[in-house]
Amino acid sequence: MTPLSDILAATTSTDDGFIAAIPADWMQGRTAYGGLSSALALHAAQRCEPDLPPLRSAQISFVGPLAGEVTVTATKLRRGRTAAFIQADICSEADLGYRATFVFMAGQPSRIALDEAPGHDRAPPAADARLYTGPDEFFTGNFNFLDVKDPALGPAELLRWARLRDCDGLDPMVHLMAVADGLPPAAFKLLGNAPAPVSSLTWIVNLLTPAPATDDGWWLLRARADQAQNGCSSQSMAIWNAAGQRVAEGMQSVAIFA
Repeated sequence: MTPLSDILAATTSTDDGFIAAIPADWMQGRTAYGGLSSALALHAAQRCEPDLPPLRSAQISFVGPLAGEVTVTATKLRRGRTAAFIQADICSEADLGYRATFVFMAGQPSRIALDEAPGHDRAPPAADARLYTGPDEFFTGNFNFLDVKDPALGPAELLRWARLRDCDGLDPMVHLMAVADGLPPAAFKLLGNAPAPVSSLTWIVNLLTPAPATDDGWWLLRARADQAQNGCSSQSMAIWNAAGQRVAEGMQSVAIFA
């Protein structure tokens, strides 16, 4: 297991970003785990501009596979009075593999105060819960998981507690991005006993808090596919902290090779 903090500490700075090495235990097939790529990209974006406000949104494209040594760059697209837009790219020997636009924005006075994001009342895993992890040669080996069993879950819906086995020293937003893609695509559940390759194409993440925090590293992740046809699935995603507060929402487009 390679802690994310070790990967970040071992980077080599460049004029507009850094060079990093993706360990084998953070791979998912031919490419790096999407949460790791997003954590690296966000780390570069945070270093691109001084005194950035909190992250509010990320628009991500998984362009191609990333493995081995990668170059992470960040470029300011625009910084106004309230918001900053930073583009981050990750390239490997196979050229561009990842592109994201991160939007940082400070809180603003507003006459509107609406909060209908549903919370939850599920307790995080107990100290003696039977957790599981993944194999050492797959990114899931860096996590602890506990599935939530609920007959009300849909046929293409996943609900799972997840935490990094080592999250010491991480920026809270980088930590959250590293965990946020920890579920397999929800449509994977429809494949049953005949699994097939799946691949995330795009990912949108909206942060609902400027300072995500939880207890004992636990986050509750949900993914639900509303449609899966013609080799493509659209899914909604959500993340809650251990106290039941919804901290992020998202959406992904997923390719299914079956």
